[in-house]
Amino acid sequence: MLHDNLILILILLLGVTLLVMVGQKLRISYPIFLVISGLIIGFIPGIPHITIDPEIVFLLFLPPLLYESAWFTSWKNFWEYKGAIFLMAVGLVFITSVAVAYASVAFIPGFTLALGFLLGGIISPPDAVAAAAVLKGVKIPKMVTALLEGESLVNDASSLIVFKFALATVVTGTFVMQIAMVDFLTVAIGGIVVGLAIGGIFYVIHRWLPTTENIDTVLTLLTPYFMYIVAEHFKTSGVMAVVSGGLLLSSQSHIILTSNSRVKAVSVWSAITFMLNGVVFILIGLALPDIVNGLGAEYPISKAIGYGIGITFLALLVRFLWLFSTARITSFFNKKTRVRYQGMTWHSSMVIVYAGMRGVVSLAAALSIPVMISGQIPFPLRNLILFITFVVIFITLVLQGLTLPLVVKLLKIPEMKHKLSEQEQTNQIKLKLIDLSLDKLKADYQYQCTHNELMVNLKSELQHSLAEKKDTIQAFKKGDIDKQDLKAYHEIMVDLIKVQRDELHHLKSNKDFDDDIIRKEEWRLDLEELSITSSD
Repeated sequence: MLHDNLILILILLLGVTLLVMVGQKLRISYPIFLVISGLIIGFIPGIPHITIDPEIVFLLFLPPLLYESAWFTSWKNFWEYKGAIFLMAVGLVFITSVAVAYASVAFIPGFTLALGFLLGGIISPPDAVAAAAVLKGVKIPKMVTALLEGESLVNDASSLIVFKFALATVVTGTFVMQIAMVDFLTVAIGGIVVGLAIGGIFYVIHRWLPTTENIDTVLTLLTPYFMYIVAEHFKTSGVMAVVSGGLLLSSQSHIILTSNSRVKAVSVWSAITFMLNGVVFILIGLALPDIVNGLGAEYPISKAIGYGIGITFLALLVRFLWLFSTARITSFFNKKTRVRYQGMTWHSSMVIVYAGMRGVVSLAAALSIPVMISGQIPFPLRNLILFITFVVIFITLVLQGLTLPLVVKLLKIPEMKHKLSEQEQTNQIKLKLIDLSLDKLKADYQYQCTHNELMVNLKSELQHSLAEKKDTIQAFKKGDIDKQDLKAYHEIMVDLIKVQRDELHHLKSNKDFDDDIIRKEEWRLDLEELSITSSD
């Protein structure tokens, strides 16, 4: 049994990898292509059905994916836009849940208000991974990215709390608003406390115990699981625990991790999160056959699709109205709030609205609905809720995802003129670092800089580099460098790096050079090329 499951897992991982490569060849974002592929594969006769255990999704997939998002989220941007993020991640989730609840009662036969809130909690949180993958390579304002990332960090927690309260109401038949609000605050704040506490423990381990880069990397993989499991054990929000703890440790990464540890951890995490995301998205497509089979004759598939389309457009409309109204109202009543929406144009708002794609959390929540209540009574309309959830995921992820780059292109989002370009910011930062290094040499290493030939050369290089950066910054300010010149400069730099990399490859056969030294130089070139290509 274990042998068969292992083979199935390996085949699934290989299939995901191959499908991602095909998707890249077709220039289709991998979450979209994997969902479509899983959908097609699931209906092929003879293909073994893969059932998704929601507990595995929540426990195995959710903590590392949330932790990775928290780790790479800019705390500065998160704090600057905290008001807007809170309104989207908490307020929008509740408003969407309310709208879906009352619309479901009005238009879907057999739906109660509790079931409506259950469905609303399921389909309210957008999937940031899908949006990030679709928007990769598409030029959008940094503020849009900051808002989408910040929203995704918190909205999973608020939506799952709504879902759990609605589920408890359906099962027990009782709901008290005052108790629910107190419970919500307790669960959310408790999760934050647990996350910060566990984060503090791992901070101490990284900071004061004799770790290596391998140990540090393993510890970063264990951290989100401990945060999530401990928080859930104490009946608090595991999502808030992972997010708060991840933000804490990320803000201290320059203190608790060495450069080697950071480079290795980033490489490992990049591969792991890619594979986890790939598996989750193909499982979404593979889940449909079982969902369709469970629909039964009570609700014809045509009607169920209609309900799903209606709920999807309602969620999109609520997102549109909420974003545009809150941005205008808060900026009117509170001048400080304008900072959080600074640079927000209607173009940017439309991208944020359209990027509200649903994904793994919605499906996992729907699948976690119990089949029976108290082991005797079938859970009401469970299969219909599952099917509507899949329709919402399919429309928002596949249809919106495929057209999102086109929408961004048609909107022609104006650039923020008051911001420095990435190249200018890079030059300014390098200038400050070089200047600081020269001041340090002058203050603490004056003797070495005149008597040590290596130090003399280092000081000379820094002074030359400082003059070069100043000239480059002046050229940008005067407008002497246009986009074509910058593009040509980057292309030549990449070509020079390629030549150097080829030479390093040839040097591997030279016995005078150690492989370790060559690998370090290859990594340095990789980082240089990454810094160039990421600014294009």
